[in-house]
Amino acid sequence: MHRCFFKFFIVSFFLVGCVNNTPTLKEDKTLKLAKLLHTLTSQATETESLQLSRDVFVKTQQLSKSFEMTSPPQYHNFLVNIGVKEKGLCYHWSDALYLHFMQSKNYPSFEFHLVGANIGKYWTEHNSLVIVGKGKSIESGVIIDPWRNAGNLYFSKVENDSDYRWIHRPSRGCSRK
Repeated sequence: MHRCFFKFFIVSFFLVGCVNNTPTLKEDKTLKLAKLLHTLTSQATETESLQLSRDVFVKTQQLSKSFEMTSPPQYHNFLVNIGVKEKGLCYHWSDALYLHFMQSKNYPSFEFHLVGANIGKYWTEHNSLVIVGKGKSIESGVIIDPWRNAGNLYFSKVENDSDYRWIHRPSRGCSRK
């Protein structure tokens, strides 16, 4: 009897240990973004890239709560436009992220830029943030777009984003080098 209990305890211990060591989906996405950011510039350390990735996810989560996001994002836009919700339009996201990274964080290997797609088209205009390696072009960067999935962060290389053709928007608060 004791022998059987001991075996059960050992097996349970290892199973619980395996479960607790399995990365969460958010951790997986954080590491994936960190690796993508690290490819943007040879100056970035793995530590800086990982910290920036974590900061992007933390700030996105904070903004999602602050904006009280609803899904789909187009419905949330409707609620903002009729005054039920205060914020949560795509440019609210991009501006808040941009200001956060420009004013309160120091990532010496990276630059942050505002971009837009379908500028001037009421139903399809979209704004977002791009992270680039210091001195690199917008086209080489990573798009950071929490609006697209109602607060769940979308990110990809700008060149791989088939949903939008992004252009730099220096008049919205950043300069292109």
